[in-house]
Amino acid sequence: MRYRTLGGLRVSAIGLGAMPLSIEGRPDEARALATVHAALDAGVTLLDTADSYHLPGAEPGHSERLVARALATYGATAEEVLVATKGGRGRPAGEDWTVNGEPGRLKAAAEASLKRLGVDAIGLYQLHKPDPAVPFEDSVGALLDLLDEGKIRLAGISNTDADQIRRAHAILGDRLVSVQNRYSPAVGDSEPELRLCAELGLAFLPWSPLGGIARSALDGPSRTEGGHRFAAFHEIGRERGVSPQQVCLSWLLTRSPTVIPIPGASRPTTIQDSAAAADLTLDEEELTRLEEAVRRRRGVRG
Repeated sequence: MRYRTLGGLRVSAIGLGAMPLSIEGRPDEARALATVHAALDAGVTLLDTADSYHLPGAEPGHSERLVARALATYGATAEEVLVATKGGRGRPAGEDWTVNGEPGRLKAAAEASLKRLGVDAIGLYQLHKPDPAVPFEDSVGALLDLLDEGKIRLAGISNTDADQIRRAHAILGDRLVSVQNRYSPAVGDSEPELRLCAELGLAFLPWSPLGGIARSALDGPSRTEGGHRFAAFHEIGRERGVSPQQVCLSWLLTRSPTVIPIPGASRPTTIQDSAAAADLTLDEEELTRLEEAVRRRRGVRG
């Protein structure tokens, strides 16, 4: 496993996104725990969760409780594994995901997450999504209060644009350590945010990093005139004897030294495969092929 820096901490270059372990289609608890344990066995030291990772209408915190049990049964400590969680979203029954960035609500959510995780302070606490009904500075101010109170050690933001990153950085300074946005071969909307994170020294945590890369994709309906839109990832995977997912994650790591992908997994073999991407080094010719495939998919010239 290779490592990268997040808020001055040394963490694995590949993290684990715990969302699939707690939402619809989730595995039973035994397999879920085995998946987290497999990640730890593979050298993963960053686990990403959220209080809203649960079934619609269910009690918040299923994923946080699961992660806490997995660490306890494995014997891992907060000093060995960085647990990142998020607050500010909800999943009521019969509704879409909700957003609530009201400072009091965020502080209460952090308190509840703290208890579920069973730690003295949350390793990394992230605003899950800006709330358009609440001034952004007020939501970020809640993170500052939580830092000052010692209830969280590091602060991050998620699903934000470049302007919001700069505004959060103005409030939190070097206590803002990460940005978690959607980014993958299929989705490049956060390219400006990725570059800004490199400029500011913030870790960039792509969620859904494998977008567009599926094992069955070449046989599916998403083909274009020139073949599958991301055929290069599959071709290089076959040439190297690895999965296209590994190729994708390795490519993401080349995008910036601050990138730390957090692929989701619901099986031990899946996260073991993803973690192996940290040790896969792509050569210049392979990177050129992948960049061309991504540019074509995104409609970028040159």
